[in-house]
Amino acid sequence: MGLPVVGMVGGGQLSRMTHQAAIAMGLSLRVLADATHDAAALVANGVTVGSHESLEDLRAFAQQCEVVTFDHEHVPGTLIAALEAEGFTVLPGSQALLHAQDKQVMRERLAALGVPVPAFAAVASPDDLTAFAHAHGWPVVLKAATGGYDGKGVWVVRSLEDASAVLASGTRLLAEQFVPLQRELAAVVARSPYGQAAAWPVVETVQSDGICVEVIAPAPDLPEERALEAQSLALRLAQELGVVGVLAVELFETAEGLLVNELAMRPHNSGHWTIEGARTSQFEQHLRAVLDYPLGSTTMTAPWVVMANLLGGEGDPDLDKRLHLLFAHDPALKVHLYGKDVRPGRKIGHVTALGSDLTDVRRRARVGAHYLRTGEWLTA
Repeated sequence: MGLPVVGMVGGGQLSRMTHQAAIAMGLSLRVLADATHDAAALVANGVTVGSHESLEDLRAFAQQCEVVTFDHEHVPGTLIAALEAEGFTVLPGSQALLHAQDKQVMRERLAALGVPVPAFAAVASPDDLTAFAHAHGWPVVLKAATGGYDGKGVWVVRSLEDASAVLASGTRLLAEQFVPLQRELAAVVARSPYGQAAAWPVVETVQSDGICVEVIAPAPDLPEERALEAQSLALRLAQELGVVGVLAVELFETAEGLLVNELAMRPHNSGHWTIEGARTSQFEQHLRAVLDYPLGSTTMTAPWVVMANLLGGEGDPDLDKRLHLLFAHDPALKVHLYGKDVRPGRKIGHVTALGSDLTDVRRRARVGAHYLRTGEWLTA
């Protein structure tokens, strides 16, 4: 009897890297992609081109698979629920995914569970925003309740005038208290239908203009009790929300403690380091989880692992030439390219370095990503 077929909705880099993990396991990963030039569609064999907003396309895709999972949160919850009602296995399920798709639902559920989150309120008018700012002060963080990512759908406003265009846009908005944070962390875990769970070390994520540019594993100078608190919180949320697969919990570290910022119920950018840096990558673990296989070891393969995102710059870089020179410069670097068109600020790949000296590992990862982006060597 053959091994099960897993279907992943979305043809981006997460599907592409999950496909690579599936090959080693002998699994067939089918992909529902928007177009033949999507990142995963360029490398995967079992690709169906269709819309994640069409129940007909989703149903036809699900009929080819034992289990359906996702590389993004944009499939309407009503369609996921319809597939479940028709007897298809969809993991994570619609009730869990709602907390990654709708920030207001997520905030309200986490607050009800006693999970620490920034002060928040739904806002639909200048009066709503004025009342929130009166209670919590300016500036205020406005977020689109649905659809935002990589800094999109997030606005830091310092006055009503500053917020006028966003309030008039018709976007369903959530206001959150502006949090003076020390740094951002991420706790990535996985959970299976059986209830087994596993956690990777807590990492530090470094942001620039709302986009993650660097992930450091484990988070430097993080006290053990705080690391265990973050892992325990993520594991608790996976259980409470009924998550199956990988769950990434983005956290703010503040002087008062940890606050939950965002949730993602899929492989996540903060876990890309696990491909080389852990015994089981987040992509293999996600497959194991949705198939209810025993989960793999999350032990690190080196004392320090740093992943630097490769962001698109101006123009189309000569990546072939730059790869040659970078590999000659540092043969131990690992480079992952996503096959995506280059646009300024777009994540088109990542570079991973491993070692025993954090300063050196960070420098090597940054040098690699910077050179691939610009063709210039960092000197400091």
